[in-house]
Amino acid sequence: MNGDVSATTSLRLDKWLWFARLARTRSLATRLCAAGCVTIGAHTGAKPHHPVRVGDTVTVDLPRYRRHLIVRALGQRRGPPVEARLLYDEPTAPIAVYDMTPAWTSLFADEDEALDDQPVPQSVEDTA
Repeated sequence: MNGDVSATTSLRLDKWLWFARLARTRSLATRLCAAGCVTIGAHTGAKPHHPVRVGDTVTVDLPRYRRHLIVRALGQRRGPPVEARLLYDEPTAPIAVYDMTPAWTSLFADEDEALDDQPVPQSVEDTA
């Protein structure tokens, strides 16, 4: 059999994520897969070399959104955004994922907690 036939029926996951413009670079697409942020169907933690086929359901956890996509085409190259949008359907709007950790932590967090435990001194007006 010709090797081109298998290339048209499936594509590596990291390449498809890059072609679909869900990752800025192919190495970032690989990191998304390695971090366990990509699910294909019921297969969680998909590896970068996992084959993607037309009709597969792909869930991608991006830093701010979780996107549920249905693969409509595999693509031949990383084209402009209009071309990339034709590679998938998105039946539902992206789901906002809020990180429960604070964006920053005060350097004085331990001291602030200690001060919160101390009683508040009464002002001069309250005692008079």
